Amino acid sequence: MIATVDISRWHAGGAQADAIAAELDEGLQRAGFILVKGHGIDPQLAADVRAAARRFFGLPDEVKRRYSVPVGGHGWIAPGAEANAYAEGTETPPDLKESYSLGAETAVGDPLIDRIWFAPNVWPDEVAELQPLVTQYTTAVRRLADDLLALMAHALSLPHNPFATMADRPTWTMNINHYPPVSVVGEPEPGQFRIGPHTDFGTVTILDREPGAGGLQVFSEADGWSDAPYDPEALTVNIGDLLEYWSGRRWPSGRHRVLPPQPHAPEEDLISLIYFYEANHDALVTPLQPPVGRVSGLAPVTCSAFIKERLDAITVG
Repeated sequence: MIATVDISRWHAGGAQADAIAAELDEGLQRAGFILVKGHGIDPQLAADVRAAARRFFGLPDEVKRRYSVPVGGHGWIAPGAEANAYAEGTETPPDLKESYSLGAETAVGDPLIDRIWFAPNVWPDEVAELQPLVTQYTTAVRRLADDLLALMAHALSLPHNPFATMADRPTWTMNINHYPPVSVVGEPEPGQFRIGPHTDFGTVTILDREPGAGGLQVFSEADGWSDAPYDPEALTVNIGDLLEYWSGRRWPSGRHRVLPPQPHAPEEDLISLIYFYEANHDALVTPLQPPVGRVSGLAPVTCSAFIKERLDAITVG
């Protein structure tokens, strides 16, 4: 169901680039998810980020609380703060996870905008290595996100890549998600997930995941819920709501969830690195018209207003 795209073929140019663009378009129309190989991001870097994050998540709660922020903030987001299924209008118990969240710091000088979109990142004194590792990782992943958007514009035969200007000062969020075992979070309640069913909000999401029994599932109209394929050499990429909208609903925003700890693997303990890419906070996103888009008459939207509405929806309380 989910296509694998080797982005090094895009960099090769010519007929290879055209072929991979066609594969990407077909794969995204089918599922809103792809696996991306040939991305050039050192797997050791991701492993080092994960190890540093484990050291942070292993600290006592009273230490982690020094870095506590609400959903959408930069810092520690405690268990119980989020219920992602709320974005679909489904009331569920809170998600069984904790996160360390970081984001773009390219402030524009307007206090109201900067407070929401470009707040300074908070780094834990107890794990000094986290900042240089995450900075290196997000630089590499942003480069991949820009490459993917350029490839997507090429796949739709656009005369130029609109994201070259719409995402030159983008908002983005990096969530390091920790999914603890049952001995930490307790038995899941009915309808409770590590992350409830939802779609992401931005343009592209780039996920470096650890496979597990209580892992990622994706939804398709044809197959319902199924376990996401895992390839240790590939990153998992999905379309967010903003890119679905921009594409005139040609590419569906990939609906997904993370299962709770499973009865046969209750002590499984996973960490995911998730990079949510958006566009400039003030970018005016004008949906593509048919025949490229699937739907006509969609009104232009501003990136920040579109994302903020969805962030507010998933905040518990």
